[in-house]
Amino acid sequence: MDALTLLLAAVDVAPAKSVNLWGALGCAVAYSAALLATLDGFADLILARGDSPAGRLTPGVGLKFGSKLAAAAIAVISAGIVLALDSNWFAFTALTIAFVIIVVIGIIVMVRDRRVRVTSENGPHASG
Repeated sequence: MDALTLLLAAVDVAPAKSVNLWGALGCAVAYSAALLATLDGFADLILARGDSPAGRLTPGVGLKFGSKLAAAAIAVISAGIVLALDSNWFAFTALTIAFVIIVVIGIIVMVRDRRVRVTSENGPHASG
């Protein structure tokens, strides 16, 4: 009787909830759009440093840079919440790791560009 009760209980168990692939695809698009906005903001920052006096940002460029980063943060956080609520931990982890790695590479490029500019301006061949 125990085996029959166990078999009937196993049949009554609802199947596991499948992952929402359309939701994961939408979140992947949101992550990629946020990544492109972040890299575009970094590029604006690098280009503005060379064009502005004394390497400072103009208020317009600073606002543009900040708004791109804010939009990217909103998109990544909301996509991450959707993936977490859907229990799609694989997509959440993979997209977050890819996003963080590429943003870190962008930051390294920005720091290296700034270091090269400061070295070339203050180097032995600087006139002034």
